[in-house]
Amino acid sequence: MSTVLVTGATDGLGRALATRLAGNGATVLAHARSEERGRETLGELLDGPGDVRLVVGDLASLQAVRALADQVPDRLDVLVNNAGIGFAGGREESEDGYELRFAVNYLAGFLLAALLRDRLVASAPARIVNVASAGQQAIDFDDVMLEDGYDGARAYRQSKLAQIMHSFDLAAELEGEGVTATALHPATFMATKMVTGAGITPASTVQEGLEATWRLVADPALERVSGGYFNGTSEARADAQAYDADARRRLRELSERLVGS
Repeated sequence: MSTVLVTGATDGLGRALATRLAGNGATVLAHARSEERGRETLGELLDGPGDVRLVVGDLASLQAVRALADQVPDRLDVLVNNAGIGFAGGREESEDGYELRFAVNYLAGFLLAALLRDRLVASAPARIVNVASAGQQAIDFDDVMLEDGYDGARAYRQSKLAQIMHSFDLAAELEGEGVTATALHPATFMATKMVTGAGITPASTVQEGLEATWRLVADPALERVSGGYFNGTSEARADAQAYDADARRRLRELSERLVGS
């Protein structure tokens, strides 16, 4: 049976994915920000017939991300970096002093993939799936933390493009290791708390996003597909910066410095 770590499993797409995986016999490591929130929101899943285990960690803290990785067993078949913060609200910083959306949406997943890499390789064939967005904006390497004229939408789009750039890098690094890496925009404005909380009328269902994400996580036909970006169920073209090898190198080197690896 597969073991799958789903970050942001307490609501929306993450919860739907964890539910479906558990129903299909997978061992699900369902991530929550805290033990209290996890027990409160995932009680039904945790107490259900499937093998669902709660793992906790505030992704706004690199120390907590490392502690989260320590909760993952040696067997890990899929890492799904799904947790994220939307674009509503002003500029905030993570526990480590980084712009919050960049830290939670991207940097936490970057660190998790590095910490769990050996476990994924040992469990190959394995997969890494980054839940990104069609909302992307090129990273300004002179002001990555957006200290000059902050805009929440830009912060969100930048963090999502960073996820895609990381996916492309991972695919190249893991080639021949039996681990694939892909990124996707699951669906546009799904009916989730992130969307409704921003005052946006949903344009698609969580089920639509689930179907698109499920393909990359579990469809046997996509077992060898790596390095792609998908819009729903179709392979698509990301922002031009994602295909700029120098930009990806700059992001990778910056990220390694920020996480202290």
